[in-house]
Amino acid sequence: MEQSGRVSRNSTLICVPTIAGSVDEMLVDMQKAKLSGADLVEIRLDCLKSFSPRQDLDSLIGGCPLPTLLTYRPKWEGGQYDGDETTRLETLRLAMDLGADYVDVELQVAHEFNNSIQGKKPDGFKLIVSSHNYQNTPSVEDLGNLVAQIQATGADIVKIATTAVDISDVARIFQITVHSQVPIIGLVMGERGLISRVLCPKFGGYLTFGTLEAGVVSAPGQPTIKDLLDLYNFRFIGPDTKVFGIIGKPVGHSKSPILYNGAFKSVGFNGVYVHLLVDDVPSFLQTYSSTDFAGFSVTIPHKEASVRCCDAVDPIAKEIGAVNCVIRNPSDGKIHGYNSDYVGAISSIENGLRGLVNFDNGADSPLANKLFVVIGAGGAGKALAYGAKAKGARIVIANRTYERAKEVADIVGGHAISLAELDNFCPENGMVLANTTSIGMQPKVDETPISKDVLGCYALVFDAVYTPKITRLLREAEEAGAKTVSGLEMFIGQAYEQYERFTGLPAPKELFRQILSKY
Repeated sequence: MEQSGRVSRNSTLICVPTIAGSVDEMLVDMQKAKLSGADLVEIRLDCLKSFSPRQDLDSLIGGCPLPTLLTYRPKWEGGQYDGDETTRLETLRLAMDLGADYVDVELQVAHEFNNSIQGKKPDGFKLIVSSHNYQNTPSVEDLGNLVAQIQATGADIVKIATTAVDISDVARIFQITVHSQVPIIGLVMGERGLISRVLCPKFGGYLTFGTLEAGVVSAPGQPTIKDLLDLYNFRFIGPDTKVFGIIGKPVGHSKSPILYNGAFKSVGFNGVYVHLLVDDVPSFLQTYSSTDFAGFSVTIPHKEASVRCCDAVDPIAKEIGAVNCVIRNPSDGKIHGYNSDYVGAISSIENGLRGLVNFDNGADSPLANKLFVVIGAGGAGKALAYGAKAKGARIVIANRTYERAKEVADIVGGHAISLAELDNFCPENGMVLANTTSIGMQPKVDETPISKDVLGCYALVFDAVYTPKITRLLREAEEAGAKTVSGLEMFIGQAYEQYERFTGLPAPKELFRQILSKY
């Protein structure tokens, strides 16, 4: 398997599930699956609105341009079939006889199915025996017992699908997969389980599922085949691939994987960068303690909690009290924390001001003596307040809870106000405003942290939110006559430093801008 002149590092297959309601629609989807780069197609018979076994199986198996995996999932195992069990198993036997490459049978009926075929299977045919757990992910010991139980049915391939209550649950599936003596499909459902679907080639998984369309899934948390191939560079993930990612909650909106994976691919760096929906940072870092999990970006709301998880913290990050980047030392596994948030944001704000004001040529920065209002008292707020203070600005922290604003203001030597007071706050004109909260971020794009009426007091307004690129805050600030700076500038600025820490290579700055210009 080759792509862009590079040879695939793994043999893990990508299977596209077809869940259309008619045979004709399924046949169309099969052609799309072939064109999109899939290795095989799962035909979900239980999704068909009407079904004539012999005739339709002939059409579906014969008309598929790729190898076929036949599944007829009953309601009791999370599917849609609600009929007679004998009929269902007869249909799966018929699919095998008519040339299906794989048939998926549930553990509960696997012995029954095997007895009925008396061990007679066509050459090249493989029986997948599956178990689905829609509640949680059992212990490693219980998973090991489950694998043995599935093997004992005569399965050619073991399939286990569990549910992630926490992202650390996925590590147990990785452990089972990497140590399995038989071909195994180990997947964890839900957004917290996404890494099981992307990283399975690293741990030797037999296959993963990729959908044709976002959101049109046969199980919770399936990525699209396009994302697997183009975003995560799936074919090039191998046992020695280093794992990076963005730790956050929420995190699915982040464009970081687009940026880093695009850069990794362009220079041939053996790494993959993934979304990591993390509830508990200490638990996450403790669970994924291998040096293969080499570095992470940190976003809302985990920047401050991450400081306490580090074995060493860069002095600036320590002073800010927040990190946005953690690196695991390859030699001893110790975690080092850094903060590059303020660098990109402050320099882009300075550049914006330079185009606006005649600042004192004797001053090092156009921020010198400016009143700099920061909305938010979290990690990013502290970082920007720290950066602006270092440039000589006077700091005001506005936060929903005044006590929290006061805490941060005391640390950086500024003043505190509550967010509610901001709508009437205009002690002088030509101030700078920086929103560091998630107010206005997708999907809540109609929200803004401040009334439009007061935006005329500001010379420049910066918004750390970059999805969407132009938030309501920035749109209204521009209408009020202020210069605006998008969070994309902060995002790119901090990404340069993180990329260099991740890879040890110089950041491809032009490439970063090219990649992001498409989004």
